[in-house]
Amino acid sequence: MTNSKINLRFGLIALLVLLAAISRLLPHPPNFAPIAGMGLFGAAYFSKKYFAFLIPFAAYWISDLLLDNIVYTQWYDGFQWFGDPLVYASFALIIVLGFVLLKKISVGRLIGAGLISSVLFFLTTNFGTWLGSTTYPQTFEGLIACYVAGIPFFWNTLAGDLFYITVLFGSFELVKRQYPQIIQLSN
Repeated sequence: MTNSKINLRFGLIALLVLLAAISRLLPHPPNFAPIAGMGLFGAAYFSKKYFAFLIPFAAYWISDLLLDNIVYTQWYDGFQWFGDPLVYASFALIIVLGFVLLKKISVGRLIGAGLISSVLFFLTTNFGTWLGSTTYPQTFEGLIACYVAGIPFFWNTLAGDLFYITVLFGSFELVKRQYPQIIQLSN
């Protein structure tokens, strides 16, 4: 494969990830976000696995910077360099999940990876909300109460994950079918 084909393929994958991250700046329901879509898409399509972490993390971090310092200023004191560490940890776990589950891409695998990603994100971030919380007692009952309170947000997470997985993977497949000579990665 020529370098121009590799560069076009890489550029398309990176562009789709960046556009997904930028979509966070549009009005949307709480937790309807591209996190799982970006992570799984990067894991499935970047030929060098470190790009599967680097590009989605950089895109997500830039969108976090914009959101936290321009849109959500009422929630923060001063400039915010990083968002919630457990969101980033969940993001990393979703990418690893993508490496494991999406070696071969199919609709069933994408749906399964999306469902697992949504549950993983829900469990991780709600645990973080509970941990050290003044809203929920630091007991097992408090943890369960935190998870129960998060259920309405879970449905938005699931819907957002499945939406962005569909858009990212579907867009790439459409381009791949239209321009197979440019996008196909030889083995």
